[in-house]
Amino acid sequence: MRLWLSRGSEVSIRDQLVTQVVLSILSGELKRGQRLPSTRELARRFHVHPNTISAGYRELARNHWVEFLKGSGIFVGKDKPENPSREMALDQLIRSFFQAARETGAPLASIRLRLRHWLEMQPPDHFLLLEPDAALAQILISEIQTTVTLPVKGCDVSAQDLDAQLVGAIPLALSMNEKTVRRALPENAEFLILQLRSAAASLAAHLPAPSTALVGVASSWPKFLKTAHTMLIAAGFPAECLVLRDASTTNWQRGLKQVAAIVCDTFTARELDGMPRVITFPLLSESSLQDLRRYEQFLSQPFIP
Repeated sequence: MRLWLSRGSEVSIRDQLVTQVVLSILSGELKRGQRLPSTRELARRFHVHPNTISAGYRELARNHWVEFLKGSGIFVGKDKPENPSREMALDQLIRSFFQAARETGAPLASIRLRLRHWLEMQPPDHFLLLEPDAALAQILISEIQTTVTLPVKGCDVSAQDLDAQLVGAIPLALSMNEKTVRRALPENAEFLILQLRSAAASLAAHLPAPSTALVGVASSWPKFLKTAHTMLIAAGFPAECLVLRDASTTNWQRGLKQVAAIVCDTFTARELDGMPRVITFPLLSESSLQDLRRYEQFLSQPFIP
């Protein structure tokens, strides 16, 4: 069995040993019942303490990858554990890559350099909305996801793991948060700016309406409730004809079956199946949604290094 154990790596010797043995078993390089090098042999070969090797073997035995036979040594288990993790499957692919690359005679330093080069050229694989208001972010993510095919995630700019979440992401932010987001991101980092839709323009298509009609307004975003309430009153609806419901509370749908129509955001609309006429008001402008579509189409073009 071929092993590479690096004492200068950030990964512990024990974890290196465990991972490589498991991958060798999964790939078929190590067969069932095959004898493994002894603890003393590996410790001497790699100049590490025997307890380190022994700890790795014990972990493998606990997870049923290997078994100890008293007086005979350490052997690959008769049965492979079922359903190895996704991380283990990725490790197996990476191991195969390094093995094939080393067989070409290329030095490890060159392999690492080329790998870093290709990783830096990989296109982003998801959108990341940088929005501190969780209720608003939920609505916007719902709208964006109906427009693009890449996954859409959300994150507060003050999150401690912001740098990690930005890896492989296309950052997005509302125009009203542009300055805050720019300060939080690394210098010269790019992000797409989104514009909100005009509330007046959204209502125009549904006016005039009977002022005596009972109208529901539902959303988990307080500002949506406040804005819709203000606009409907300005359009001539008496305040007593408006039924406001905070969708983040329990039993928020009570009374909505009796209204003539329900004004809501796109996320809340999904919870209103079977209700009377539902009027959905998207928050993002159509131009911003078109920009996201065009950006994603650009990313999907064939990449030639």
